Amino acid sequence: MGEEGKKGGLFRAIKDFAYGAAAHDSARFALKTKAGLEHLFILVTVGDMLGVPIVPPHYSLRLLPHLVPHIATWKRRMLREKDLTDGLA
Repeated sequence: MGEEGKKGGLFRAIKDFAYGAAAHDSARFALKTKAGLEHLFILVTVGDMLGVPIVPPHYSLRLLPHLVPHIATWKRRMLREKDLTDGLA
């Protein structure tokens, strides 16, 4: 395992470095954009929980089984106090 493990470790280190240099920023941006779009979608469909009626309730009820696992974290994020420094990150 000595020589083969060193080659595998070196290859892994080079692969991780290349990922960090080329794609890490893009992957983080894509995840942040996806999270923002998911929160916006939930706001549009079940926003009446916060007093924002946008979509008729019929469509919201049909989508509710898909949204139930995300509602608790969405409500916590939407009702959280915002600060000026939140937008800097």
